[in-house]
Amino acid sequence: MKIKHLLFAMLAVAAISCSPAQEAKEYNANYMWFDCEANYERLSDPDSIYFYMKKTKEAGFDNVVVDVKSIMGEVLYDSHIAPYMGEWEGHYRRQDYDMLGYFIKYGKELDMQVFGSLNIFAGGHNFFDRGIIYKQHPEWQSIVYDRGVLTPISEMKHHYNGMMNPANPEVQEYQLSILKEFAELYPEVDGIIFDRVRFDGITSDFSPLSKQLFEEYAGVTVENYPDDVLYWEKNSKDELVWRRGPHFNKWVEWRAMTIHNFVEKAHTMLKEVNPDLIIGDYTGAWYPTYYQLGVNWASKDYDPSERYDWATENYKNTGYAEMLDVYMTGLYYTLVSKEDVDNANGFTGVRNEAGMDVNDLTYCYSVEGGAELAKGLTGRPVIGSIYVEQYMNDFSVFGPAVTQALKSSDGLMIFDIVHLIKHSLWDELADAMAAAQEQIEAQAE
Repeated sequence: MKIKHLLFAMLAVAAISCSPAQEAKEYNANYMWFDCEANYERLSDPDSIYFYMKKTKEAGFDNVVVDVKSIMGEVLYDSHIAPYMGEWEGHYRRQDYDMLGYFIKYGKELDMQVFGSLNIFAGGHNFFDRGIIYKQHPEWQSIVYDRGVLTPISEMKHHYNGMMNPANPEVQEYQLSILKEFAELYPEVDGIIFDRVRFDGITSDFSPLSKQLFEEYAGVTVENYPDDVLYWEKNSKDELVWRRGPHFNKWVEWRAMTIHNFVEKAHTMLKEVNPDLIIGDYTGAWYPTYYQLGVNWASKDYDPSERYDWATENYKNTGYAEMLDVYMTGLYYTLVSKEDVDNANGFTGVRNEAGMDVNDLTYCYSVEGGAELAKGLTGRPVIGSIYVEQYMNDFSVFGPAVTQALKSSDGLMIFDIVHLIKHSLWDELADAMAAAQEQIEAQAE
């Protein structure tokens, strides 16, 4: 197989400096993620919360990220706006059970920072027919141009994540109100991590509203919608594949500007509520194809149009890295090093994330290369994020991946604690972190 080596465009932005505000902000570098659904029963008891926070601290993590707004749009705190997630898989909680309050309390005792994570534009779980898009606001769901057919995302039962339309002003205002309420309810929380601040994929959203908003933005009339943006045809293998229409690149720009503007509004609003709040974001690291999700997590000083044919000259204006105090990038790859890419047979792992092209085997589809690319394109500290069950076929690779993430980035995020518990990987994690420290110290000598 011919391997395409990326000569990273980060060389052009490697000298981008951090803003003075970010340099003044101090925060620790290792984060343990607690998913709300996978850990629902586990986190329904204060003693259990303390036990796993203490275990996390002993493992070398000074930060926990607690998922408080699920992909269904339901929350795990007493909100006057969003519905409460009072049950999951037969387990129940009272609405006055303050899960995050216990995390904050024990965080102070253990000298740990506590972050709340909120799924922003996710609004339903299609495997359970549950969530905002099923009950409160079905009109907010994404319309997907799936294999040439416009389909409400709630009808796509092979796809678990029922995303809303991020371009809908009502959706944006609703999400901003939830973020504001959360920051006001928890003034002692150290920070907020955005998750799923994105479109579902390149085939969404193709609602009439998105057409109208795009035409207003671009100053055009799309005569044949959606095919003048994106259309489907059969390839040489008789498979249906999407292709770019004449308005595709401007559409890509508009979507990324939509997300940029939302992040900017959220950042400004949250800093007004609590100037000390640390604002962070999680995205995948696969930048060459992440445009498909309507997200440009790079620095505004980086111009992707010099390298990628999907980017307009104005696409660089959609970058929002400077608005983040913490950026977590998903290094969800089985291949650990760039050398592994050189020796690969084309298989990149069990996880196929939104926007990821597992057939485009470049250095950025490795833990080492992905971290280097993210640091270069943002010009800022990057937290390398490892998905534990990426290595479920061979957990011997988990340790080296953790070590590489710590060496190549500015910190570590582990997703998720449930996988460490399920597969008893605490010792492997400790050994990998110790190995990284030894190698970093040896390089510094």
